[in-house]
Order: sequence, then structure tokens, then C-alpha cells
Amino acid sequence: MSANTLIFIVVFVISIAFFGWSCYNRFRLVALGKPDDRLKEIAKRVWSVIYYPLAQRCTISHGYRFGINHAILFWAFVLLLIANTEFLLHGLAPDYIGLSKLPAGAYHALAWIFDIASIIALLAVCSAVIRRLVFPPSYIDAKSGDAFVILGLISALMLAFFGMHGAEIAMGTEKAVSYMPISAFAGTVFFSGMSAGALETAVNVFWWIHAIVLLAFLNYLPYSKHMHILTSIPNCFFRSLETVNTQPRETFAKGNVYGTERIDQFTWKDLFDSYSCTECGRCVDNCPAASTGKALDPKKLIHNIKVNMLQNGPGLVRNGEPTHPLIGIDNDKDGSVSEEAIWDCTTCGACMEVCPVFIEHVPKVVDMRRNLVEMKAKFPHELLNFFENMEGRSNPWGIAPEKRTAWMEEAGAKPFEAGVTEYLFFVGCSGALDPRGRHVTLATAKVLNAAGISWGVLGKEELCCGDSMRRLGNEYIFDSMAQENVNLFKEKGVKKIIVQCPHCYNTLKNDYRQYGGDFEVIHHAEFINSLIEKKKLKFNGSGDFGKVVFHDSCYLGRYNSIYEEPRKVIAAVTNKAPAEMERNHEKAFCCGGGGGRMWMEESAGDRIYIVRTEQALKEKPDTICTCCPFCMTMFEDGLKDKESEDSVRVLDLAEIVAEALE
Repeated sequence: MSANTLIFIVVFVISIAFFGWSCYNRFRLVALGKPDDRLKEIAKRVWSVIYYPLAQRCTISHGYRFGINHAILFWAFVLLLIANTEFLLHGLAPDYIGLSKLPAGAYHALAWIFDIASIIALLAVCSAVIRRLVFPPSYIDAKSGDAFVILGLISALMLAFFGMHGAEIAMGTEKAVSYMPISAFAGTVFFSGMSAGALETAVNVFWWIHAIVLLAFLNYLPYSKHMHILTSIPNCFFRSLETVNTQPRETFAKGNVYGTERIDQFTWKDLFDSYSCTECGRCVDNCPAASTGKALDPKKLIHNIKVNMLQNGPGLVRNGEPTHPLIGIDNDKDGSVSEEAIWDCTTCGACMEVCPVFIEHVPKVVDMRRNLVEMKAKFPHELLNFFENMEGRSNPWGIAPEKRTAWMEEAGAKPFEAGVTEYLFFVGCSGALDPRGRHVTLATAKVLNAAGISWGVLGKEELCCGDSMRRLGNEYIFDSMAQENVNLFKEKGVKKIIVQCPHCYNTLKNDYRQYGGDFEVIHHAEFINSLIEKKKLKFNGSGDFGKVVFHDSCYLGRYNSIYEEPRKVIAAVTNKAPAEMERNHEKAFCCGGGGGRMWMEESAGDRIYIVRTEQALKEKPDTICTCCPFCMTMFEDGLKDKESEDSVRVLDLAEIVAEALE
């Protein structure tokens, strides 16, 4: 055994031991998290790994074209993983392991693949450096030292590869010279004319550069944001196989701790998420709060959870107490999430929609809200009346339940009767109690009557669905509301429910399943579209809507994948597809009303609803169509602020249909 081989064996063993120790210290902290079953439906999870990270579908989705560069670098690296594994094994046992020992055809093919993959990887690195230095996107930390260290290490690996093989080609010892065009070029340009001794030294120097850089790269990963190289593929495997549109139910008992105020109160998957963040910034680019100058930064949120875990984790492993707060006051303190940032979230889900590694941001925010509300009674002051009204009279304004029936006579609405009425029309608080919302309710009732649908209502017995209470972290009141509603529906014999509010829709359809509420819940956009397809509605073409632009509600679109139905309805009524805002479908911009923000003021940055209104006005519409009472309110306020309320109407989808009926 040569001295060179012996030295490398020592270096290799030390490096691998340190890498293993680092990974152990990092991953043992994940075990602090609470249980979370992520092993069901293994076949689907395996397909997720193949489709998203391995095929790089996750990086080139949602219109992020530079993701192609990442995909190229990833695929090149996968190929070079074989070359680097062979490199290490050859260094350990040069007399027994080596690609050159393969049959000539196989060796030549691999030599060509590795040579081409290396130059492609180097060009991809150069492209990434140019992007960061010359035209950096606003949503990434372009001058990140961590990023440049990784890019530098990758570049050094590729250059060492070409240096080593170029010198070997100049020496005449490389048998695959005809199949390594880039290395051959390097040999001709940089090593021609050198003596045999100098070339041998060059080969040895570049070999050691390659070895040291490769092992340094491996050991740097657990301490950098590029730890996602180790965790992102497993995180895709453990992803939620369903849209993340609900929260885990809490169990209320004396002595329980509610919500999350320390990292060991998250689930293990929440903690694993923090290691998997690539810091690509797509969540920031799509977050309405971050885009309008609020304290919330989804990328920083996940980063701070990771930092807090690294700060507190070792002590918690030893059954100690956390020394650094997870929830803090100062938004700039690394390792803490400020209360302001927690309350900024609209729970729109845009961050989760675009995350290439399926990090689940919103449940973490709601968990921290739960702790603030249920354990500390700390929440924005304007929510005090809201909480009291919801608890006392089951609506946001504290209006007497009898007022829920004020619209019924005009619409000819009747009480729901089990065995007689087919559909329960769940009107919702806005539809029953808000003057503007009642217009939508009357329009929906007109459509249902025109189609001959058997429907009824609960009248003053109807309660709020509790959506805002759950998203604001007041799970205790939501829990009682959900149980009461589910019991009421079952007592009444309700099986099919029509709703006109996406928040009611999501809550009744998804949240209530945790309470045994397995009902068929249908949003009025879906239902009206089905009526049109069945030719149960006839239009006279009298509606004058002009140019219609459609807004995707977050809780209808991203949360429940209802995108095309309302567009089909608009096209059927107006004989023309609606205009689209720049941000639409999965990337639609939030109106600002979700997550309980409807009941709170915006005190920092630009107002989200004004930004969305401006996006709509860029299309020069005559009508803005929504399918959500919160969105309607936000747009109407936005038009007033932009002094456009006299030239642009805001209509619910049901109002457009009702206006055009024969």
C-alpha cells in the first residue's frame, strides 16, 4: 500500500466519521417532535419522489424558468455521484477498484458521460453566479455567503476533474482520451509541453484537490442551507398526499398544553421541514404579507424554526428547558418568530403551493397562534370583540340570531325538512347578516329556484362555521362550534350542503370530517356549473357585465382546487371567457381577508386588498367577479380607495348568473 493511499484512507475515515457525527447531531433533534404518521400509501410516496425531486418537476413548476438551471445541475450531479463514488473507492483501493477496469465500451461511455456532465455542471454554476451578481430576484438572498461557498466548492470539483484528467491525457495514460473532449481540451491548452515529472505532479495535486474539496463539501452540508441536498428528497417522500387545507384537532383536558411555543411541541415533520428549506424564496415571492412589506417572511419563518431547534435542541435532548424563545417580540432576532409575523399571515397557502420541497408553513403559524390565544390570551386588540361576538352569538358582529331570517321571505326560503328537502343551503354569517352579502344570498336563491332545486335553510338555528376562529388559533371555541354544527346537521338529517362562501365550504367539507361530519358539501360555483351543464338554467343575455375579470379565492382555489367551474359559468353567461389577472389560478394573489385577517386592521406596509385591486384594474375591467364574501368586501373597499367604485362593479358569481336568467 502506497503512502498516498494510506494518507487518503486516514483522511477519508476522519471525514466520514465527522460527517456521520454531524448528521447524527442534526437528525436526533428531529426526534424531539411529536408523532406524525407519514408512512401511509407508500406507493404514492415513492411516486412523489420520482415525479418531483428526481424528475425535478418541483423546481421547474409555477413559471420559475431559472429552475431549469437547477434541474440541469441536479441531473449532472446525479451522474457525477457515480463518478465521485468511484473516485473515493478507487482512492481507498486503487489496485482493485476503478472504471478503467471495466470493458472498453462501458468505460468509454462513462468517461464521455462524466466529462460532459462536468462541463454542464460548471456552466450551470456560472449561470447561477451571474444571476446572483447581475440580475438577482428580489425574493432570494443573492449575496449569501453560504450560496457562494457551495457554488465555489462545486466549481473547484469540476475544475479539479478537468485538471486531473487533462494532465493524464497529456501524459498519455488516459485510455479514453477520444471520449473526453473537455478534458482533452484542458490537456492541450494547459498541460502541453510539460515534462513527465511535472505532469505526474499535476495529476497528484489535482487528485488531492478533488479529494479534499469533495470531502469538505460533504462535511459542510449539515451546517449550511444546502442540507436540503440530504433532506429534500425524504421530505418529498413524507409530504402530505392531500392538500393541506385543515388543522389537526386538539384534545381539551386539564393540564394539556395547547399550540406551539417551543420546538418540541411541533411534529417531527415540522422540524424536518426546517432542514429541507432550500431558501429559494418562492414562498416570499408569492406571500401577500411579505410582498406588501409586512413582518412575515415565510422563508425566514422556517429558517428561525431551524435555528431555534439548533439552539434549544441539545438541551431538550438532555431533558432541559429551552433557553431561546420560539415566539418573540423582535422580528430580527435569529431563532425567534415575532408575534407580528404570526398575525400577519392570511393563511392563503401560496407559500405551500409553490414550495418545491412541500414545506407546510400555514399549520406552523396556526399552531403558534393557538398557543398565543389559548395559553397566553395574547392577540391583536381588535379580535377581543370578535371573539366575544362569536362565542356569545355565533357571528362576527354580535347580531341577534333572529336577524338571520331577514332575507328569507323575499327569497321564498323554507326551513330544511329531513326526508323532504334535498339540499341544505348553508347561508353563512355574511350571507345572512351583512347587507351586501344578502344580495348574494338572494341571487343564489333565485338560481336555485329557477333550476327547480329542492332546498331549505336552518334560519335562526344556523351557526357560524367557525373558520376564522380556527385559523386565528381560538381552537377551543371552534371545537364547540364544530361539534354543535355537526350534531345539528345530523339531527336535521342533512346529507347535502350548498354553500356560497369558500371559508364555509372548506370548513364544512374538510375540518368537520374530524368531528364525524361526512357530508356532501358543494360550493355554489360548482353547483351552478353543474346546473348549466345539465341545461337546467336558461339565460336571456340581458346582463350587461362588460369586460369581466375573475379573482380566484384562496380557499376555493388553492385549498380545494376549484378553478375552472366559475370560469365556465362566466363563459356560459357572457359567451366569453373572463379576463385573467397576471396572478391567477394556483398563483392568485390573496385579497387579504383569509386567516381571520378580515377582522383585523393592516397597520404595516401596503394594504393587501389595495394591491390586489390594482392588479385587477390593470386589466381595465367593467366587472370584477368573486366567489367569496371576504373577497367581495376587500375589492369593494379597494375600489373606493382607488376611486373606481363608479366605473367598476364587484359581483358574486351567483349575482352574474341571476341577473342573466330568463
